[in-house]
Amino acid sequence: MNKVFSQHSVKKLNKQRGFTLIELVIVVVILGFLAVTAIPKFLDLTDQAKQANIEGMAGGFATGVSLVRAQWEAEGRPTAANVNRVDYEGSFFALTTPPTPNTKSIRPGYPVGLVNGNASTADMTNARCIELWQGVFAQPPSVSSAVADLNNPALSIDYLADTTNVELTDSAGVVQSFTGCVFYLKESLDKNAAGSFVTPGGSTAVGNNFTYNAANSEVVVYVNTP
Repeated sequence: MNKVFSQHSVKKLNKQRGFTLIELVIVVVILGFLAVTAIPKFLDLTDQAKQANIEGMAGGFATGVSLVRAQWEAEGRPTAANVNRVDYEGSFFALTTPPTPNTKSIRPGYPVGLVNGNASTADMTNARCIELWQGVFAQPPSVSSAVADLNNPALSIDYLADTTNVELTDSAGVVQSFTGCVFYLKESLDKNAAGSFVTPGGSTAVGNNFTYNAANSEVVVYVNTP
């Protein structure tokens, strides 16, 4: 059975209508407006994610440090060779061991590195900062102290470890300085013209980072991305 259309119907079916120039201009303007408003919001969400990342890592690190010290207290404050130390989750940590007299008000029992790196001082090194990172986290994210490793995609490094100046105010109100750890979120660091990450030089004013002061276990977060 053939279906017959009237000529009027055929004319309607074949009738097509395109966009006018004015309509196209309106569409372009709307798309431009959406891009202007949506992109900053997207970038803002990205910056918020970077901030949440470093704050979460700092919180996890501080918790790990507290657990190491709690383990030391629970075991009766063990020492070996006059150095405070403890076995925490299979890792043997050297802990802060204040000198006598304790002229810099160092608090005892906070992790400063693994025992085989053996130093009880509150002043840190890059190697000891990495030891702590890998020891206090149950599943530590990838970290390195070399910026070159951040620029090597085969290594997939997420964080940079360095040292920086940290301070505490003792009971007499005197400000004491130490060498502490600073950990940077790689994706928040500056890049050069070639697109490679550049060293922050231990500065807390660059990228999103947090510091650790072994003298009193203080962890401080610094957010520098807008």
